[in-house]
Amino acid sequence: MNPKISGKSILITGSTNGIGLACARALADAGARLFLHGRDAAKLARVAADARGRGAEVQTFMADLSSLEETAGLARSMERAGQPDILLNNAGIGFGSNGSKRELSRDGHELRFAVNYLAPFLLTEELVRRGLPRLAVINVASAGQEALDFDDLMTQNGYSGVRAYCRSKLALIMMTFDLAALHPGLPVQSLHPGTYLDTGMVREAGITPLGPVSQGVESILSVMGLALDGTAASGGYFNGAKPARALAQAYNTAARQRLREASLELAGRWL
Repeated sequence: MNPKISGKSILITGSTNGIGLACARALADAGARLFLHGRDAAKLARVAADARGRGAEVQTFMADLSSLEETAGLARSMERAGQPDILLNNAGIGFGSNGSKRELSRDGHELRFAVNYLAPFLLTEELVRRGLPRLAVINVASAGQEALDFDDLMTQNGYSGVRAYCRSKLALIMMTFDLAALHPGLPVQSLHPGTYLDTGMVREAGITPLGPVSQGVESILSVMGLALDGTAASGGYFNGAKPARALAQAYNTAARQRLREASLELAGRWL
C-alpha cells in the first residue's frame, strides 16, 4: 500500500459489492477518508459500518448511476460534503444473465453504455468543472474491448451483453486519454483489474471465476499509487499494474473527439 494514500479522501463508486467493497475495506485499513457510493441503503450502511470499524472517517452517498439526474446529483453532493482527492470510477455492470436481452437506462440509453461509461463521464466532468478531484482519477475499465460504432452508439443492431459491455469499457478508456490531455495537471489512469475475478457480475454471467477479488484491489491500489507518485505518465491504460495497450480506436484522436462530442450532447442538460 502506497503510504501517500493515508489521509486522502477517496470517492469509490459502486462500493457495496465486489471489487468496490474490497477496495473500501483495504483503503479503510490504509487510513484513507472514504466517500462511499451505492444505490442500496442497507448495503451502503453495512459497508460504512465496516469501514468505520477499521478506523476510517466515512460519508455515504446514494445514487442510481443508470440515471444521469442522480449521477449529476452525486457530483453536487460531493462538492458540498467532501471535495475528494481521488475519484475511483469503479461502479459498473457486466454482461448480464441473458446476453441477448437489450436493456435501457432510466434515460432510455443502452444500459451498459449508460452505467459503465456515460455515468462516469458525467460524474467526472461535473467534478472536474468544480476543481475536483484534486489528486487523481482512476477508471476501472477492462481488457474486454470492442470498437465503437458511431452510427450505433447504443448497440441497437447486433446486440449482445458482451458487445455492449466491451464497447462501454473501451469508451471509458477513451475518456481517460481525453481527460488526461484536457487537464494535464490531473493524473488520470485506466486499468483492467483482472480477468474474470470472483465478483457478482462474473457469477451472474455464468462464468467460473479465475481469480480472487483481492487481485483487482491490488491492481487498483498499485495504479492509484503510480498516479499519486507521478511515476507513470497520465492518460495510461494498465493490465493489472503493468502498462498495456488498449484497442487501436482508443488512440485515434478523431474517434475520441467524436465520442466526446456525442457524450456532451447526451449528458448536456445535466452539465
